[in-house]
Amino acid sequence: MHPETGAPRATTDEIVLASGSPRRRELLTRAGVAFDVVPPEVDEEMRPGEAPGELVLRLAREKAAAVTARLGDADRRLVLAADTIVVLGEDVLGKPTDPADARRMLARLTGRRHRVVTGVAVVRVGDPRCWSTAITSEVEMRAATGVEIEDYVATGEPLDKAGSYGVQGEGGRRFVTAIVGSETNVIGLPLEETLALLARARAETGAADPAAAGVRGGAA
Repeated sequence: MHPETGAPRATTDEIVLASGSPRRRELLTRAGVAFDVVPPEVDEEMRPGEAPGELVLRLAREKAAAVTARLGDADRRLVLAADTIVVLGEDVLGKPTDPADARRMLARLTGRRHRVVTGVAVVRVGDPRCWSTAITSEVEMRAATGVEIEDYVATGEPLDKAGSYGVQGEGGRRFVTAIVGSETNVIGLPLEETLALLARARAETGAADPAAAGVRGGAA
């Protein structure tokens, strides 16, 4: 059913993005993907002994499943979900709880190299299969003063981002000196791998025609 009107949806011409992230919406829009947004509601707590790659894959799959359950069997669209974390050494850094937490995260990250890991999951409503992958990029940050970190946190940009920074913004980009791997992964959605996953899911569920699947061409 349509997430706003409640009317049944039986088409496959669009994708449902199971995320409230404006960065993921922007990336998909730039790639020419037609989509609706239905934010999921899942517990994102890390389980004891869970590896970063396992965590993001589990959460992406749970987000996709949660939204699929809300749509109903009449809706045959693909549901796309993702989860992104920052990993410093063995520590997983999610979104900061407040400005002080953001300052602490940035103080740990600046002057060091860390990983950004995103899990991506695609399901079609009514189909038990799940297509998923986890992508890792490495990010190098320069050293930063306490004043620089304080000024950046004061902009509010870090407060809704894993690791308390965003490379797509001028603020966070000033600290980043190198990215090894997918830059769109660091933003929140590895675009090349996501489009490939969507294409595979379409092909294996009988909707291989890109024009019927919501992709109008182009990539970010």
